Amino acid sequence: MTIEFDAAVFRAPNEPLTVERVSVASTPPPGDVLVRVKASGLCHSDLHVIVGEWEAPTPMILGHEGAGVVEAVGEGVTGLTEGDHVVLSWTPSCRRCRYCVSGRPVLCDLVSEHSANHLSFDGRTRVGAAAGEEVFSFAGLGTFGEYVMVPASAAIVVGPQAPFEQASLIGCAVTTGVGAVVNTAKVRPSEVVLVIGCGGVGLNAVQGARLVGARMIIAADLSDARLEQARHFGATDVVNTGREPLADAVARLTDARGVDVAVEAIGLAQTIEAAYGSLARGGRAVVAGQVADGVRISIDPFVMSDSELQLIGSNYGSSRADTDFPMLVDQYVNKRIDLDSLVTRLITLDQINDGFDDLVRGVGIRTVIRY
Repeated sequence: MTIEFDAAVFRAPNEPLTVERVSVASTPPPGDVLVRVKASGLCHSDLHVIVGEWEAPTPMILGHEGAGVVEAVGEGVTGLTEGDHVVLSWTPSCRRCRYCVSGRPVLCDLVSEHSANHLSFDGRTRVGAAAGEEVFSFAGLGTFGEYVMVPASAAIVVGPQAPFEQASLIGCAVTTGVGAVVNTAKVRPSEVVLVIGCGGVGLNAVQGARLVGARMIIAADLSDARLEQARHFGATDVVNTGREPLADAVARLTDARGVDVAVEAIGLAQTIEAAYGSLARGGRAVVAGQVADGVRISIDPFVMSDSELQLIGSNYGSSRADTDFPMLVDQYVNKRIDLDSLVTRLITLDQINDGFDDLVRGVGIRTVIRY
């Protein structure tokens, strides 16, 4: 038996998503769980596909930032039961490969082979459309539909205290931003942190720096409105790079020393290079933003070695979803991080193209679909 539901389907770059009727099996295969999605955020990674900056197979249900309720569990699944509240992870873990057992599940071999190609762990799709089409699910999730069928390790049980709209953001922006500071950079309270880009990921990097007690948190953006939001989330200083060159501002704020950690949260060559160029000796630049296909950067390797600089990639905030997702919910419940202010617009599925128009224009922080 199958379940029919509505989903926003991507069929070609630079065309609106179309809400279509699709279907999924009502009984999960072994190792999988069926989740009814309650909320899904609109992320810039989805936009990369929509505008053709990332190549993707079609048709595809986009969306990878979601939360919902377990509807059914497949044979062999433990630790999940019907009715559990879950946040969905786009890096499920096989829990067996060398990356998983060494504590780096975001680099899981099966994710690299299958989820990164928008398939489930057995290399197959899970959703069908009219006329027998198979439908790909972005990052193996596809949260722009009312149901997802995912590996059990992609559904992380969290407490019911966080509303689904807020909890959904833990599935991408919150974990990516907070984790870039806490897990990847391992920022210490004595350090000065620069965050370039104050979108969903950048603002969460700011509040991650606040969470660990960084002594100075500098936020940089072109928008005064976003910089004001950054102050709310914990920035001690802000720089509008449309009015003052970033290098000048960093020199002014740090007595020409530079910053200990710079987090790039946009995904542009020039801002990655600017993050690296802002470092003090011994500093660390973390690339958390996602770039378009084919982007390259240029750095001076002599300066890197002479000043012991580090340029570090951060995938999903170097997170361990099994422990990090529930921890972030606890931090929200205990008012140590703010998820409420991140949700600036709630929409229905049929408003999704309007939501992406807002994202392109930089309106608000996060638009969330409420199912």
